[in-house]
Formats: sequence, C-alpha cells, structure tokens
Amino acid sequence: MHNQQLLKGLPEDHGLSCRTLLDFFSQIEQSALAVNTFILLQDGVVTSAFARAPYRLDQPQLLYSLSKSITSIAVGIAIDEGLLTLADTVISFFPAKLPGNISPNLARMTVHHLLSMNAGHHDNIYGAVAQEEDWVRAFLAQEVPHEPGSHYVYSTHCTYMLSAIIEQVSGQSLVDFLQPRLFEPLEIPRPVWETCPLGITAGGMGLSLSTESIAKFGQMLLNKGEYAGKRIVSERYLALATSEQSDNRLSAPKDRTDSAQGYGYQFHLCRRGCYRGDGSFGQLCLVAPREQIVIAATAAFGSMQQLQTLLDFIYEYIIDRLDREEAYNHADTLELQNKLAAWTYPLPPVQPVPSPAFYCGRKGYRLADNPHGLREIVLEIQENRLTVQLSYGDERDNVLPFSFTEMLHAQDVFYKDLSLHRQEVVTSAAWQDRHTLQLTLLYIETPYVVTYTFGFREEEIDVEFQINVSLNIPEYSTTGVIVLNEGS
Repeated sequence: MHNQQLLKGLPEDHGLSCRTLLDFFSQIEQSALAVNTFILLQDGVVTSAFARAPYRLDQPQLLYSLSKSITSIAVGIAIDEGLLTLADTVISFFPAKLPGNISPNLARMTVHHLLSMNAGHHDNIYGAVAQEEDWVRAFLAQEVPHEPGSHYVYSTHCTYMLSAIIEQVSGQSLVDFLQPRLFEPLEIPRPVWETCPLGITAGGMGLSLSTESIAKFGQMLLNKGEYAGKRIVSERYLALATSEQSDNRLSAPKDRTDSAQGYGYQFHLCRRGCYRGDGSFGQLCLVAPREQIVIAATAAFGSMQQLQTLLDFIYEYIIDRLDREEAYNHADTLELQNKLAAWTYPLPPVQPVPSPAFYCGRKGYRLADNPHGLREIVLEIQENRLTVQLSYGDERDNVLPFSFTEMLHAQDVFYKDLSLHRQEVVTSAAWQDRHTLQLTLLYIETPYVVTYTFGFREEEIDVEFQINVSLNIPEYSTTGVIVLNEGS
C-alpha cells in the first residue's frame, strides 16, 4: 500500500483467522464471483487484500453508482459550511431553468428529497433526462406525480442535481470542491469524474477511484466523519445519511435482502446496522460499525444478485466468525498469502500458431456495417507476436500489441460510463483452432473485458465483438473482405 495510514495486520489480532478467510475466498472462487479487487479493514488495519492480476489495488476503477455516496458526503460538507440546508427547495437554485408551469410537488421538492431518492417521480427518469443536453432543465421538466417524501424511486439524476446544486452554491465543480475537503485529507490522488454534456460533474455515476481510496473513504465513514485526526464531515450529517430516510422495501427484488433494509442519504442500509455504497457490476464500500469493519471491492458481476451473494458470504465468513478465539497458525497464513498472490484473471490457454505460412504477414480487411463503426482491421502476425490496427475514423483509431504467450499492457480509447476515455488495457491472444483467433482485452480501469473472435476464410473474415458486462455497449457480429495481403 502506498499510504502510511493503511497499515497491514494479522486477522488473528482482530478476531478473525486466516483459515476462515481461506474459506471465504474459496467460496468466492467456487461461486465464480468475478471479484477483481478486495480490501478488508478491521479496526483501521488491512487484514486481507488481493487484486486478481492484472487488476491492481492502486488502479482507478469506475465506480458507477458508488459515486453517489461520495456526492452525499459532498452535500454534508456543504451543509456543514452553511452553503445550503436540507430544507432548501430544488427550484430555488435554478431560477433560469424552471419549466413554465411549476407544479406544487416540484415546488415542494428539497435537497433532503434528492438525497433520499423520494423526489416524487413515479418511474426511473434516467432515459428522459440523459437524452437532453441540459440535464438540469430536463430534470425540472419531468412530471412529479407524488408528493416528495412519499414514494421511493432510485434516481441517478437526483444525485446529479445535488452535484449541480453544489456547483451553484460553491462556484466550483464537484471535484474542485472535494479536492481540499475530502480527497487531499484522505491522500486520494485527484480523480477523474465524468460530466454531463454541459460539463457539470455527473454526481450519480462516472467517478473513478482506486480500491485503496474506496477503503479510506469507508474508514472515514466508520470513524464518524474523521480521518487521520482531521474532521471531514459532521457526525450529525453522517448519522442522518446512514439511517433510514426512505422505505425501499417494496421496490427491492425478493432475493436481495440487503437492498430492502431502508435507504439513507445515498447509502443502502443493510442487515445488522451495516450500510453500503454500491455500483453496477458489484463495486462496493461496506461499513460495519459494530464490528469496526470496512470492505472495499471492485467486481464484474453479470447481475446485482451476485453482489447479494458476496454480501451473504461476508456475513457468514467474516462478520459471524468474529471473536471466536482462534489460535494463530503460520501454515494457514502462508496458504492465504499464496492463494491471494496467485489469483489471476482466467485467460484462454496458449495454443501453438497454426499453419504459420498462411497467417504470417499483414492482412487487412474492410468490414461491413456494425454498431461501433469499426471500418477496417489490419492484422500483422510474426511468431508469438501480433499487432492489430483498428480503424474507425475517429479518436478510437489505434494499433494494439498482442502476444500468444503473455499479457501486454497498452493504452486504448474505450468507454467508461458516459463517454470515451483514454485508458489502460491489458491484451492477450489465443488460437482456438487453425482458423479461429481470439483476442482478449481487459480494460482494467472498468469491469469491461472485451473479446474479438476472428474466423478466417479464404478472402473474408468473420468478426465477433463480445463484452462481459455492459449497460449500453452493443455486442455484434460482422464480416470483412480482404483488401491487403502481404506475406511475411
């Protein structure tokens, strides 16, 4: 760990055994839960952590809706500084963006209602707001059929409005506002946070923080708003944020117990006094105040039901096993360390290059129409190395290196949540048979793992694009015609 304040310790000194943690991690493996990084803090000390290679604990990770919990703390800080109150009406901040007719329910909507996800909308308004350029104006134009405070509906744009309000009252973007107040005191490097089309920080999504940074944020929450002796946010605000402000029990899926325990201010309440921030595909910051535990994790879960499975394991193997006087066992400690150190992303096995004479050299293909607008692919194969040139006619144009024997690190332009970003990608290539080549691209700042499968025919190529998880990135199949053929 880079930071002096995240100290490492033995779980046995904090009421847990390495044997129990071995059982916990074995359960994650056996259940095929795609956990990419994980940190367990007990009493402020890291007693267990791993990153499955090539993911890293200090690598920024896209948080999706876990961003909301950080926005909540920003609102708490702004309230502490007297910049706004929970009772301020939403319309009071945006006089120039109000609809012609202000309904009584819109007029009643306050900061408190945005925080507690009961602003009065009947359904998710995400699509209606996100398609517009001016999200504030679009939000205020939505129908508000319920009296604010009476109807819980999870809304990413309620959180966006909180970000827009902070920008109004502070004259700064959310990141600039939080830099001296939260990120610097926690020694979190200045993060990237995506914005709406008009440049206002998204608030409800789009923040990237490392797992280490999530752990520090959780520790600050556990310490009731203090970190390393410095007050970040008032205890009073945190008490409100982490207690029930909305009843979410009717809206939660039946099999997700920890999503039907009430909702605070941008925090989900969980069983037994715990609470969490979470995001799509299993990004997690869990705080267990009674047990003095914080868990930070990033994942690539295909469904949020898998997050419930992970939470079940945390209760069963960590929270329920605390303080069973277990003796320190050196062999267990070594076994745990070795298991976590060896955890890697499961890539396809290395296969020998088939009929090299046919494949070595450069081959270029012009592709038929596809939803990504990929126009041309040029493949150059030499022994164990491969370079792939992808041409879109825009900022995504790139040449990526691949190896048939190891992972390679490169830079690529790919999606995060709202937009394209230049980011780190880890590549590998494997032949599946003598006509089929598979490329794997791990965009390790997100949960995304992309596979391209190329099927070679005499003068044509079949191209298949697949992605492990996605909110809106389409998969596709297309074909290409050879336009360049140079032997080795």
